[in-house]
Amino acid sequence: KELAGNIQVVEEALKNFKTHTPVHFTDEESEYAAYWAIRAGIFPSVGGTRKPGTTCLIEDVAFHIEDLPEATAELQQLLAHHGYDDACIYGHALEGNYHFIINKSFSSEAEVERYEALMNEVKMLVVDKYDGSLKAEHGTGRNMAPFVQYEWGETAFELMRAVKQLFDPKGLLNPGVIFNDDPKCHIRNFKPLTLTNAHVDKCIECGFCEVNCLTCGFTLSSRQRIVIQREISRLKTSQEAADQKRLLTLEKQYQYLGNQTCAGDGLCSLSCPMGINTGDLTHDLRQEQLPANSMGYRMGVFAANHFSEIKNVLRPVLTLADTAHALLGSGVMSTLTKSIHHSIGVPQWTPAMPKAYNPESVKKEIIQKSTQPQPENLKVVYFPSCINQTMGLARKSPEEQPLVNKMVSLLHKAGYEIIFPDKMENLCCGTIWESKGMPDVADSKAAELETALLQASENGKYPVLCDQSPCLYRMRHTIKQLRLYEPAEFIYTFLQDKLEFRPTDKPIALHITCSMKKMGLGDQITALARLCSNNVFIPEEVGCCGFAGDKGFTHPEVNAYALRKLKPQIEKKHIDIGYSNSRTCEIGLTTNSGIAYVSIVYLVDQCTLKKEKI
Repeated sequence: KELAGNIQVVEEALKNFKTHTPVHFTDEESEYAAYWAIRAGIFPSVGGTRKPGTTCLIEDVAFHIEDLPEATAELQQLLAHHGYDDACIYGHALEGNYHFIINKSFSSEAEVERYEALMNEVKMLVVDKYDGSLKAEHGTGRNMAPFVQYEWGETAFELMRAVKQLFDPKGLLNPGVIFNDDPKCHIRNFKPLTLTNAHVDKCIECGFCEVNCLTCGFTLSSRQRIVIQREISRLKTSQEAADQKRLLTLEKQYQYLGNQTCAGDGLCSLSCPMGINTGDLTHDLRQEQLPANSMGYRMGVFAANHFSEIKNVLRPVLTLADTAHALLGSGVMSTLTKSIHHSIGVPQWTPAMPKAYNPESVKKEIIQKSTQPQPENLKVVYFPSCINQTMGLARKSPEEQPLVNKMVSLLHKAGYEIIFPDKMENLCCGTIWESKGMPDVADSKAAELETALLQASENGKYPVLCDQSPCLYRMRHTIKQLRLYEPAEFIYTFLQDKLEFRPTDKPIALHITCSMKKMGLGDQITALARLCSNNVFIPEEVGCCGFAGDKGFTHPEVNAYALRKLKPQIEKKHIDIGYSNSRTCEIGLTTNSGIAYVSIVYLVDQCTLKKEKI
């Protein structure tokens, strides 16, 4: 009620002003979240428009509210007078606080002198003419350090210097940042944003990406990866011996800290106003390490050309691991495999490791259900991902049927006839190869899949369903002619009116995968879960799970760090089952949560009946 009254007062005050669009207030979270995102993204968005190789600088000053109109105009004129026509001014007008942003290269003496002249006039405009503040809401910094005494006077300046001397007699804390005797310290040591990779050259290192980077605080964040690669590129052009030594050190350490521990999931692009995906940088660096004549590349090509045979080899390996698990028990098996993993680097086993999927043992059932004629003649092309064609359920899974069978059962319940693509055991979306730095092999597999799906769907007549959300994400980027769906969106869109939902009161956990977030499908899988349960819990501060295809096996520490905040929340809520829609993510979630995570398909099947026609 108070808010509505305040809105009315503001609207009344603004009604006679000419505005670009009508004044509109909203209490819809989705709308005001978008407005805040625009506001928060001004700085990095403007910075992102700079030419690659130039530097983005931002300052913040403050004026008295009554002086703001005139001061704004003069600040604009001042920036234009010095040739900064593309400068952007924004801020917090109600506090009289303005930021201004400029994008320039400071590689020439003329540019440095131009900037020095601008800052001298900004100093006089703010301090002398309007009695404002050269620093509004942020710290002084080296850029304003030469002007602190000018603004505050010698007495106050020396008093504050003496106070800092008491606490920091050796000058260890931020030396030269506030108290600096060099009157030109603000025009020295400009940080170059060295060109390093086209995918990330527009980055201004604002750090907005880090909220979505799962290794931030563990190894390197997405921003730090870019910073280090820029430094590596700079060092490569140097002939100094010290620089060459530093280059070797950085390249060696980056291999683990930057390359091997990067999930490459691209969630960083969602919070970056420029949409920069540091995962693309990682994929490029991995590609550089796999030239066409390397053993790794040749092995990748071999695997792509013999994909069904590779899966046939993997299934007995999974069966062997499951047998050892049954004989040794989880404790002994975990200890033994951890030791082997640390010694020779073989993939880390976990109790959530699935048994092998046996397509032959269930093929008859699948074919029988998929070929039964349905009264409405509804058809869907179902492409089981290669993961789910290889992996069945974990030994201690609460479910009894592998996902492929359960998907078939649910589709049949909804009245669908299922079409499987020919030779689907050879098919793959290519994500495996893309993540390893072999984009050409990945694209070849994607093209092979597209051909098979076009044939199976009669050139797009029927929708296509894939049961793994990361696979579907890549398919949507490489296959443009077909209607492609992962389970949650397909069920929510096509099956909702064909099933009778009977929600449970049992609390469940829901994990929204990176690919779902990037496809904008997080709301749909959440809505679907809430059709099935009256108590859906989405853990806080759990973004990417860090499994990243096979990284949960090869670098389990990344998976563990990404999910370090999951288990305490699950235990606090007394939840014993979780759902998602990516098999590998579910393995990592199960390992690090203490409960089983399975596909949301199981939840839907459990909570629905076939809707009878009236």
